[in-house]
Amino acid sequence: MDTPVTRAEHEEFRRTVNAEFAKMEAEDTRLSKRVSELESDNRQIQQLTVSVQKLTDNIENMRKLQEDEGKRLNAIEDRDGEMWRKVVSYTVTAVISIVLGFIFAQIGL
Repeated sequence: MDTPVTRAEHEEFRRTVNAEFAKMEAEDTRLSKRVSELESDNRQIQQLTVSVQKLTDNIENMRKLQEDEGKRLNAIEDRDGEMWRKVVSYTVTAVISIVLGFIFAQIGL
């Protein structure tokens, strides 16, 4: 530093530094806004993720309930179906017995 800096050089340097500082502040402000927006988006994504998880849990519970209700419905339908088959079987047996009894009565046995 053998030569001193002149006032004009100093002022030019100060203007350059101030201009760069203003650019950096503007960039900092812009980046801060972007970070805030990203944080907001991130919170929304997290809320959406939680909502989707709750929805998944509810759907899983509904699926289990439907399976249980399906099993119960099948049991009820099978019970009624079994009773109907017994009634039909007994009715057919009775009709055959009556027909055979009538035939045997006509033959004389």
